[in-house]
Amino acid sequence: MPMLRTTRRSLFLGAMLAAIFCPAATASAAGERDAEARLSVSVDHARVVKIDRIAETIIIGNPSIVDVTVHDSETLVLTGRSFGITNLIVLDRDGNAIIDEEVAVHSFEDSTVRIYRQAARTTYACSPQCEPTVTIGDDTNAFAAAAGQFDIRQGMALGLAK
Repeated sequence: MPMLRTTRRSLFLGAMLAAIFCPAATASAAGERDAEARLSVSVDHARVVKIDRIAETIIIGNPSIVDVTVHDSETLVLTGRSFGITNLIVLDRDGNAIIDEEVAVHSFEDSTVRIYRQAARTTYACSPQCEPTVTIGDDTNAFAAAAGQFDIRQGMALGLAK
């Protein structure tokens, strides 16, 4: 009889754990499927999207997250502007959706190093030498210093080009 109680208790605990954790696993799997269904582009990078018919109207949910440029009648170029998720709707001449997708803009971390000093972060682009880069989410002082240096250099280059 003690074995029967232990088995029942184990089955009950197993059922309770499944009830608690299975919805989370299901939600996690659904989130992964949703992420796979999204168009994805990195900040400050471009991605080519081909469409099968001519676009008449292009709607971007939040243009501060992603920008779209029409290259030709069947080619769009998405450019990641800032981190986030928004949507892209492309309609044909009859108002039918060619594309109706979420777009996720994420960081590009290949060949980068992030230095954390407590909560302050500074990012360096390394290929092969590491140089400071302007990256959203970096410490305000590091971001401003790198951006200021880039602006000065750009001004010098434009001044020489005249």
